[in-house]
Amino acid sequence: MTRKAPRDLLVGLDIGTHKVVAMVGGQTPDGRVEVVGLGSHPSRGMNKGVVVNIEATTQSIRRAIEEAELMAGCRIQSVYAGISGAHVKSFNSQGIVGVSHGEVSPHDVERVIAAARAMAIPADQKVLHVVPQEFIVDGQEGISEPVGMAGVRLEARVHMVTGGASAAQNIRRCIEGCGLRVDKLILEQLASSYAVLQPDERELGICLVDIGGGTSDIAVFKNGAIRHTAVIPIAGNQVTNDIAVAFRTPPQNAEEIKVRHGCAMPALIRHNDEIEVPSVGDRPPRKLSRLTLSEVVKARYLELFQFIRKELHRADFYDAIAGGIVLTGGSSKVEGVIELAEEVFDLPVRLGLPQNVAGLTDVARSPIYSTAVGLLLYGRQQQGPAVPAPAGAGAGYWLQRLQTWFKGQF
Repeated sequence: MTRKAPRDLLVGLDIGTHKVVAMVGGQTPDGRVEVVGLGSHPSRGMNKGVVVNIEATTQSIRRAIEEAELMAGCRIQSVYAGISGAHVKSFNSQGIVGVSHGEVSPHDVERVIAAARAMAIPADQKVLHVVPQEFIVDGQEGISEPVGMAGVRLEARVHMVTGGASAAQNIRRCIEGCGLRVDKLILEQLASSYAVLQPDERELGICLVDIGGGTSDIAVFKNGAIRHTAVIPIAGNQVTNDIAVAFRTPPQNAEEIKVRHGCAMPALIRHNDEIEVPSVGDRPPRKLSRLTLSEVVKARYLELFQFIRKELHRADFYDAIAGGIVLTGGSSKVEGVIELAEEVFDLPVRLGLPQNVAGLTDVARSPIYSTAVGLLLYGRQQQGPAVPAPAGAGAGYWLQRLQTWFKGQF
């Protein structure tokens, strides 16, 4: 395999509670991302999205990176990494500045974003993202690209995401312990949205729910911009634990039972279906009803969806998501989850699969890898299209490239 130059590569690193995924991609001429390498390793040292053991997490990252390097035939130097956990907070803010010379310039946009983010946040938090929602020029709302417009006053409404400073530093320390550089830490549900959401869904109003192993991450989009984010500390590991306790079976066997036989809708189960359940210690395995398993699985997913519904009502966004719910993440694949979610939310629900990727699509087009694919797509946006400047490119071309770069920074 021909080795790609490091500068031609994008690497997404999804450090989850259940697994670590490293995905390597290159940009295609048509602007898509081509997945050329994938590494996955069980996560050791993470709990609910937070590092609890530096050495174990570093080892898990190293194994996933080595596997991805071997498949891609390259040497990974830097990564776009995801971050999640209950320490993540979000809120909306607004900034106002005067337009410098009667026409909005990229510098004016930079100043108004800086004004919007100039808010007091706790000392133990750090800003992860400042995402523009809309700009207002002289009272005219709903502007997405203000550069070049005439006016005297520029306002910006932004969505700010902060995370625990120590949690972010611990993730960086684990990655740097593998000899890698962190290009940027990205909120995981924001990354997943790049992979699974369609532009019309973002415009109409949609709620993305990324159900992982330790946390379920929520992101609400409306009018093309992110409006609300939240983290629910209930996810796939709680379902696995419930199965282990209810059926008195080791956790690793409970995870396999969940994946192979789990169902969140008992109505979909035949009453005479039985499954073999390994016992603890040297006791022989037992035959138990799959219907009983379904009742256990349903109870935890029902609790999760009720928490999400309450969060949407609390933030006053339930009536804004006319497009419904998109479920993604490894724990969204359990049979019956989509049907149960439709019952709870009384809205259309679909399974979110990664889009706009080439290469290893048979592997990458799975909700398990939504965050990893999204990290690649986010990195592509930051770097801009991998095409040379056209011959004779003038100031207008470079101004447009500057605007693209600036948008990527936030």
